[in-house]
Amino acid sequence: MYHGSTIRASRPPCHGDDLTLPKLSLQQTLGDLPPEWPESPLPAIRSINDTRREKLVVLDDDPTGTQTVHDVPVLASWDTGTLASELSNSLPAFYVLSNTRAMHEAEACDVTAEIGRNLAEAWRRTGKRVTVVSRGDSTLRGHFPAETDAIAAATGQDSAPRVLIPFFLEGGRYTIGNVHYVADSDVLTPAGQTDFARDATFGYESSNLAVWVQEKTGGRVPAGEVVAITHNDIRRSGPDMVAAIAGGLAPGAVCVVNAASMRDLEVVTLGLLKAKGAGGRFISRTAASFVRARLGQEGRALLTKSELGIAGGGGALVIVGSHVPKTTAQLNHLLANSATKAVEVDVPALLTGAKS
Repeated sequence: MYHGSTIRASRPPCHGDDLTLPKLSLQQTLGDLPPEWPESPLPAIRSINDTRREKLVVLDDDPTGTQTVHDVPVLASWDTGTLASELSNSLPAFYVLSNTRAMHEAEACDVTAEIGRNLAEAWRRTGKRVTVVSRGDSTLRGHFPAETDAIAAATGQDSAPRVLIPFFLEGGRYTIGNVHYVADSDVLTPAGQTDFARDATFGYESSNLAVWVQEKTGGRVPAGEVVAITHNDIRRSGPDMVAAIAGGLAPGAVCVVNAASMRDLEVVTLGLLKAKGAGGRFISRTAASFVRARLGQEGRALLTKSELGIAGGGGALVIVGSHVPKTTAQLNHLLANSATKAVEVDVPALLTGAKS
């Protein structure tokens, strides 16, 4: 049984160690990687999808998860009848917006388990083959491993390996050398050194994904037992190597995926599909870019005013609810460079019914 490239990181998580990780130049770091796999995996991905006719169901913990795909339905309810109806149509995928990132862990697990049970009943009714993906945050915030454990239990896949893919091209999130980075212009900052890691609910210390897994599982999965799919595996050996690693994962193992481009992600996707075709089962916890690769979709241009149905004299409503400094900077740029009118909502007053 091939277990891939095991990450050697046996010490417990230590914030001081993480702070020694340097910031890197994005362009130089990308240039130092092996050349990308030369053949596009997208035709093979689409062919497998057409042949197997599995329905991809994405459990999305936050409303932003659909931003990388197009022509995919999004459900805000998940009763068995609704899920069975969606499984029965000819579309290849749909999202279920659970919004569990806004919940406490116990509630998030209850909601995720309910979706999983209803989904299992819906696919028994319809006979439709289903693959479930847990879409989480590219900056490592969210209920992991609680949500993937809840999905596994509800769908009868407790022993399925977990595959972590936080790469998100559109947001500048890269995993290189098993370390997850957040890009700002040409600077790659280890994720554990960013404001995202200081989140009041989902804070963490480790940028090395193996140590992060150990941290988030409370030591249940030691860093030294985490398996990595490396850039050498992806770019030098291609989808067959990815399939060999994924197919050789032990029951309950955790595997982290390095990726620095959509081509990397597409190679990994094809490898996972090949491994599944040979009998492998996985529960994937991914950022938004993975779903595009899994569907075999090409990127497309941003929607135009005409496609959005905005009349010539119309406008748009932008709702900003994040407290992350990056979002504040983006909002300030919008206000300084447009005719946008800002209305600040007093949330405590809104919740208590007080007039402001």
